[in-house]
Amino acid sequence: MDNPAKSPVRRTRIQKLIGERMLKSKQSKPCFYIELKADVTELMGLRPKLKKQKGVKITTNAFYIRSLALAVKKYPLMVGRFDDGSSPSLSPSEGRGSEGRDGAPGGNIRIADAINVGFAVDAPQGLVVPVIKTADRKTLAEIARLEKLLTEKAHSNKLTLEEMEGETIALSNLGAYGIDSFFGIVPPPASTILAVGNVVKEVVPRDSEAVVRKMVSLTLAVDRRIVDEVYAAKFLTHIKEQLQNPQQLV
Repeated sequence: MDNPAKSPVRRTRIQKLIGERMLKSKQSKPCFYIELKADVTELMGLRPKLKKQKGVKITTNAFYIRSLALAVKKYPLMVGRFDDGSSPSLSPSEGRGSEGRDGAPGGNIRIADAINVGFAVDAPQGLVVPVIKTADRKTLAEIARLEKLLTEKAHSNKLTLEEMEGETIALSNLGAYGIDSFFGIVPPPASTILAVGNVVKEVVPRDSEAVVRKMVSLTLAVDRRIVDEVYAAKFLTHIKEQLQNPQQLV
């Protein structure tokens, strides 16, 4: 009998495609990584109330997607990338000359016309990334409904190509798998990915006392050619502030 450990494991077509794209991204994008924790105690308490009010289950992912999209409106370089002449959905960044931040000729930074958030979903054929288009123009409830629809279509292998195209920023959430924190790989169409971990109870100082709060790790991977560390830190801090004040996202 053949040793199963020596038998080749065939990858699906989507696994091959994503693997090749991630390899290309890893080799071509000089990324840096930053992390902080957000107190989502109020957010977690708000979710059951919103389900009754809005008539739809509001997942933590819906909050992350909306927060990410609104933060980009304040920090638009997070959906910037170098113009290679093949991106009609991108518009020139204001104030950029003929050289990009790395000084390369023709390396203009261009800002995406739309804030389209791609979010990773574990599907039978492997991880797929459905995209919520113009997420900044959608309400939290609209994002929740669309996230549910796209996730169900991913699980049943019914996503269309259009529903997986156009992402300008990415989200990956492994909290449901018990992962506290991790670093994502920036997908080729984007320059930024937000990686979210599990919501865990932690003892933290508050008003000179030790209290138990629900905390979540937020990690950014960012293409350094587009955004510097300070700009990214402000962006991530803004996301944290929104999540800690969830009524801003409703």
